[in-house]
Amino acid sequence: MKIDRLDHLVLTVADLTITCEFYNNILGMETEQFGNGRLALKYGNQKINLHQKGKEFEPKAQYPWPGSADLCFIAETKMDKVVEELKAGNIKIIEGPVERTGALGKMLSVYFRDPDGNLIEISNYL
Repeated sequence: MKIDRLDHLVLTVADLTITCEFYNNILGMETEQFGNGRLALKYGNQKINLHQKGKEFEPKAQYPWPGSADLCFIAETKMDKVVEELKAGNIKIIEGPVERTGALGKMLSVYFRDPDGNLIEISNYL
């Protein structure tokens, strides 16, 4: 078997509305409703499906829990502007900008948390 790419991932969240507002307003993602009233966050040609804690879609992770993910997004926006926008949105930066290594090589990253406590990394490849 050879895997080509990640199509989507699922986040379990405490509050769908708060999560969608955060990802829409801070990261510029769009909320999409699909299936039987389910929600996803769309960006580029990928998406993050959302499960509300206690109302997960089956099948699901064995131990679904809000705040258990570490996610890295590659931004088209340059890092100085990313930091500026995070500060303007009153987002507490945990670390960075710092140099890291991603799937395609060296990158500059900044880290913060979403409303559920998931670690979010925004990066620019160097």
